Amino acid sequence: MTHYQLDLVRADRERWLKSYYFIRAAFSVAWVVAAFVLAPSSAVIAGALLVLYPAWDAAANFADARRSGGLKQSRTQALNVVVSLVTTVAVLIALQMSMNRVLGVFGAWAILSGLLQLGTAIRRWKSFGAQWAMVLSGGQSALAGGFFIVQASTPAVPSIANVAGYAAVGALYFLVSAIWLTVSAWRQHARRAQLG
Repeated sequence: MTHYQLDLVRADRERWLKSYYFIRAAFSVAWVVAAFVLAPSSAVIAGALLVLYPAWDAAANFADARRSGGLKQSRTQALNVVVSLVTTVAVLIALQMSMNRVLGVFGAWAILSGLLQLGTAIRRWKSFGAQWAMVLSGGQSALAGGFFIVQASTPAVPSIANVAGYAAVGALYFLVSAIWLTVSAWRQHARRAQLG
């Protein structure tokens, strides 16, 4: 590939990444709203939302990996797809037992997926902006997972609200990343306009 072609590929991936982060933020906000507005009135809706969350993460990571060079090139995301799919099944099983078990599953998932997201962000650091927010998000996810596991082992019965707080913080990080990439693109465009 020529230098010009590489620049085009990079620009296309950056556009995709910006859209991807906005989509992830929007989904998480919608999920949090549903968790607080709809879930309290229906255990079925709460259960469906809890299953949907890791399933969406698997689908989103798969789509991003495909658009970012393929699953072989994006091994942390390929692993994240597998981890999130296994978590989806584990949540379905845990829902038949107790909410403490569900929160424990979410804790283990938050640790693993957070570390894998951290790995993806570090890999992308040289090529794309806004990865500092994804690094923070991955690290905080892993810490939150540990907290979930501790909470799950107490006698108190958790609810979907415990997970909703985690999802809200994730939405914020995705939104910050999307805005950061948007502002960076505007600045680059303005520089090029001044030079050309």
